[in-house]
Amino acid sequence: MRHNPFSGEHKNSRPIPNGGTDRRTDSRANRRTHEHPNSRSGDRMKSREHHAPAARLEHTGTAASVSRAASAEQLRPGDVVVVTVKRIGINGEGIGYFRRKAVFVPGALPGEVVKARVTAVHPRHLEAETVEYERRSPDRTEAPCPVYGPCGGCQLQHLRYNAQLRAKEELVRESFERYAGMASPPIRPILGADDPWGYRNKAQLRVGVGRDGPILGLYAPGSHRLIEMPACAVQHPVVNRAVEAVRGALREVRVPVWNEKTGEGALKSVVVRASRADGRVQVTFVTAGRELPGKNALIRELRRRLPELASVAQNINPDRTPLVFGDETLTLWGNDRLDETLGRLRLRLSPRAFFQLNPEQTVRLYDTVLEAAALTGRERVVDAFCGTGTIALWLAPHAAEVRGVESVAEAVADARENARTNGAANAFFFEGTAEHWLAVWEKKGFRPDVVVADPPRTGCGESLLRTVLDMRPPRFVYVSCNPATLAKDCKRLLDGGYRLEWLQPVDMFPQTAHVECCALLVAG
Repeated sequence: MRHNPFSGEHKNSRPIPNGGTDRRTDSRANRRTHEHPNSRSGDRMKSREHHAPAARLEHTGTAASVSRAASAEQLRPGDVVVVTVKRIGINGEGIGYFRRKAVFVPGALPGEVVKARVTAVHPRHLEAETVEYERRSPDRTEAPCPVYGPCGGCQLQHLRYNAQLRAKEELVRESFERYAGMASPPIRPILGADDPWGYRNKAQLRVGVGRDGPILGLYAPGSHRLIEMPACAVQHPVVNRAVEAVRGALREVRVPVWNEKTGEGALKSVVVRASRADGRVQVTFVTAGRELPGKNALIRELRRRLPELASVAQNINPDRTPLVFGDETLTLWGNDRLDETLGRLRLRLSPRAFFQLNPEQTVRLYDTVLEAAALTGRERVVDAFCGTGTIALWLAPHAAEVRGVESVAEAVADARENARTNGAANAFFFEGTAEHWLAVWEKKGFRPDVVVADPPRTGCGESLLRTVLDMRPPRFVYVSCNPATLAKDCKRLLDGGYRLEWLQPVDMFPQTAHVECCALLVAG
């Protein structure tokens, strides 16, 4: 995937997540689907259930008047309909039907029957909010997060984990039925996480001004209203401690915060990444210009509050854009890269480098990619969206040669360094697009046996798909964080003569609606 956790952005230049994200084996023995041990039954709508994302539950004690409309086309905003929720949508909303027209109800769960007030009418669907529950799902539970819903980072904390996994598997199935025209897509059981909490190794947070000074948080869904983040239930504890240290340091030093409306101030965002290898922390301050007032005092205060600190960097992003990072990064203190491990790989991550947010599940995903590639040591492999080279390096010990392609120069530099760090003499990395390099290499007699693609949410793009169909590598391994674009791209390859062997969903981001999937396509 390219997340959040959590739009087509480069893997190492992502927007602040409004819905999870921020983008991804074969460990069949580890396919567990147990729930968080502290989760409790949600039979009664009480306590934090009102934090279901964007659902304003209005329990007034009086029965809502249900519309008698004979067709969905007669409905208007404010009308109330009864909806039986059938499934979860790609944004975590419940989806049911009224007179054969889809109704999107945020916070509603499969199997629930709700009275829902229409909030928006579209040609192909309705949007609505729950007014009253006629039947609640036995899988509904309390969300442990105090800002669940307003924050928008998670969408499914109110759904028990085993039910989350069923819903995500169904998302993949429905996408292939709808977009690839497959009545029975070959879907394997989803690979769930051993622990669906505390998994994220990185936080990307906007900086705003609160009553007590700078605050760190996420924008509420569909707005620029900043929701301050307390300790986050899906962030690793080290990340939570680091965020709290940064918050305290910013309030102590009083760094001027960038104002989106006036363009004044300096600090826009903070990115915190923790290494699972040694527990060290990398902190990056994203600023509107080169000036970071009080930076020396800020570094001293941060070092005092955070003994695990490994490096402090400044990234300069002068643009008014949802992307977090700009093009220039300066090391202010410490190492310019964070040491990390993934399985047997040793990695060195620059502040902008893409790295999977859930390392434990990443191992399962990459093992699935390895299984799909079916390497014997003689194959030539191309990783079409290689990022910092992690998939390519995962495959390198089992292949004759691996070539990775990435459009972001900084990521290519990281990939080359990671190859040297791991002694992968048969791994080579190139800046540009895969379709360009595949054409160049073909003229020189190089044709891959396996092509791996892990593209942005928007998919591979017609140019790459056309190149793959022209070259027809025997195996095409597609890793995706967007079931819809995965299904559409697979349909293009199926129409061109490929055969879909299997689909392996992997839950990279528990508590969110996102699902990763690995597809194996074989040339017919």
